[in-house]
Amino acid sequence: MHPLLFLENHYVPEQIMYALFVGIFLATLSFLATRRLAVYPNKFQNVMEVIIGGFDSLLEEIMGHNGRKFFPLIATLGLFILTSNLIGIIPGFESPTANINTNVAMALVVFFSTHVVGVKEHGLKYFKQFMGPVWWLTPLMLPIEIISHLSRPLSLTFRLFGNIKGEDIVLLVVLFLVPYFVPLPVFALMIFTSLVQTLVFMLLSMMYIAGAMEEGH
Repeated sequence: MHPLLFLENHYVPEQIMYALFVGIFLATLSFLATRRLAVYPNKFQNVMEVIIGGFDSLLEEIMGHNGRKFFPLIATLGLFILTSNLIGIIPGFESPTANINTNVAMALVVFFSTHVVGVKEHGLKYFKQFMGPVWWLTPLMLPIEIISHLSRPLSLTFRLFGNIKGEDIVLLVVLFLVPYFVPLPVFALMIFTSLVQTLVFMLLSMMYIAGAMEEGH
């Protein structure tokens, strides 16, 4: 498949098309799950409530009650990453998260959100963390802190990219070697890796934001 798809007289990168597909798919699921909310939910609503409830419990455990306001961001990232990871298992589809540009975009959202939250919570005093505990350590601590914070989006990006891209390559190799029967353990391993990488991205994002909220203590 050509890496660029043609849409409305413009060439659109393939990963953007898959990301849009995931976004539309999740929006459709959300609409179907919430259009007829019931006290005694049907199976579909019950599954969605379990997923969202799991995200909510994880967020409150990591960030505490004050972190509930970041639920839309964390849950959106979690659902998007998990779905993006899993669709790559389907032959003919490619994971948007197997493209580094998708992961850079999400990592930058987390990176800037972290510092916006820090400034909002503590004002300009937030930046004192970069200076070190005493003024005469500033020349040493400032570059260390800057490098430490800049490494965060790089870590989020390449960890997710490497694992999911590796999954897709393994699947292609297996399909090439045994095109009529793909061993179930390979699929099970890919599903497990997709879940783990989603949780890792969410956990690191929550820890970075929670750390920014607590810098003033």
